[in-house]
Amino acid sequence: MNQNLAIEHFFDSDTSVAVGSTVSVETENGLETIERTNRLLDKLNHLAQELNRLDDYEAPAARHNYPNNFQLSIVMPVYNEQATIGQMIARLLAIEIPKEVIVVDDGSTDGTREILEKLKEVPELRIVLKEQNAGKGAAVRTGFNCASGDIVLVQDADLEYDPRDIPKLLEPILDGICDVVYGSRFLENRHRGSSFIHRFGNRLLTRFSNLTTGLRLTDMETCYKAFRRQVISDLPMRQNRFGFEPEVTAKIARRGYSVYELPIRYNARDWDAGKKIGMKDGFEALFCILRYAWFD
Repeated sequence: MNQNLAIEHFFDSDTSVAVGSTVSVETENGLETIERTNRLLDKLNHLAQELNRLDDYEAPAARHNYPNNFQLSIVMPVYNEQATIGQMIARLLAIEIPKEVIVVDDGSTDGTREILEKLKEVPELRIVLKEQNAGKGAAVRTGFNCASGDIVLVQDADLEYDPRDIPKLLEPILDGICDVVYGSRFLENRHRGSSFIHRFGNRLLTRFSNLTTGLRLTDMETCYKAFRRQVISDLPMRQNRFGFEPEVTAKIARRGYSVYELPIRYNARDWDAGKKIGMKDGFEALFCILRYAWFD
């Protein structure tokens, strides 16, 4: 996708302009409108450049005839992702789905917040800045509280998960097949760079979770989870860190919601590249699997 096409997409509907809250010719101060429009164009130009940093990245065309007034809420928790945050936001905004992208910065200290501050007026993008780091689960919970879409999806900011998979993850929910969709990294072995220890730990936790929930998942710990809005409203989430994954899975199962899995792409990074989950989080996940199998 070239730069001009990327910018054209951001301005291809009146609703996108309205979300940006700036581009109106009816303002009393025409000069101020021009200046704000130019600032917005600069931000969109920057995002288009981010999208082009990988020459082989092509945003997918819409795959589903979305219902009238449909909206997807993409909740993206962020902590110290300066190197990837701009590119990930550009990829998400390039997807041809009616959406809001809710970025929740969890107290970043590496320059991520400064990048986000510059993108506050971009259409379809909502920035939430938290003053203190509380963990992924807490940031996701904040994002859920802000979400207004018909379907809510969780996205990581580190480029491990590819937004080109998002349209197909929505289809089983839109078609009435299920209430929740998990994107599995292991269903068709489409992961790259994942270590044996990482794969073994994920599969062990998933099997243990399946024993307590009765589900038949292949990837309980996946980031890509899409929910009907009503499901999110029915789940009181408590875990602040990576315990969110087993907690939400157990509560979905206990309430009888139907879950569907689809294969996704996955390009793993290691701890040197900024991966944050560790051994301690594995033990926490085991505790959460047991706790939330029976209690909220």
